[in-house]
Amino acid sequence: MTRTISCIITDDEPLARKGLQGYVEKIDFLQLAGVCEDALQLNSLLRQQPVDLLFLDIEMPYITGIEFLQQTSHPPKVIFTTAYEQYAIRGYELDVLDYLLKPIPFERFLKAANKAYDYFQPSTSGERDHLFVKTDSRLEKVRFADILLVEAMENYVAIYVGDKKLITHSTLKGLQDSLPPGRFIQPHKSYLVNLEAIGAVEGNILHVGRYQVPISKYQKDEVMGKIGYRK
Repeated sequence: MTRTISCIITDDEPLARKGLQGYVEKIDFLQLAGVCEDALQLNSLLRQQPVDLLFLDIEMPYITGIEFLQQTSHPPKVIFTTAYEQYAIRGYELDVLDYLLKPIPFERFLKAANKAYDYFQPSTSGERDHLFVKTDSRLEKVRFADILLVEAMENYVAIYVGDKKLITHSTLKGLQDSLPPGRFIQPHKSYLVNLEAIGAVEGNILHVGRYQVPISKYQKDEVMGKIGYRK
């Protein structure tokens, strides 16, 4: 069962708050508990209503996001949202979940939200078995077991799920980071393939469902080893 993650947005810029609020409303496992203009408002709200996650700006009046995090005992988990790249190292020293640079594309926000999802999910049944991808104007839930292959398409990737082809804005490496390690292989620089979906190997071609995927000559030995073939 999916656990709802309660969150608060804190940013001194009205447009930034509005944009982040719109993003949160698109993601079904995020529940917005409040919106604050600065760390002082955030401090008051947290005393009344503890939450799981903060989307926290850094450069704000009175107290910066970093100062707030340093002085708060047992703070919620944090995803920094900032226009300033120079705080990244400091942010990770404070054990934040992610660090988003403005202007924040929805695809990048979704990746951070999925990271929070992973963090807060109970581990009784192991790892998360799916991810959400943005395709056209909707978020689509995709189970790892249903993915046949992923194909790189410049700044996009095509995810082949059964007879469907979902196009989403991502690099192949970016999507690979969201997939369970060991379950997918990369037979070619432009493809990821679900090991369980491979039906046959014919020369330098993988048969994956009704699709054919090339095997790079540099990857052939690794691919054959991953599918369990030994000469």
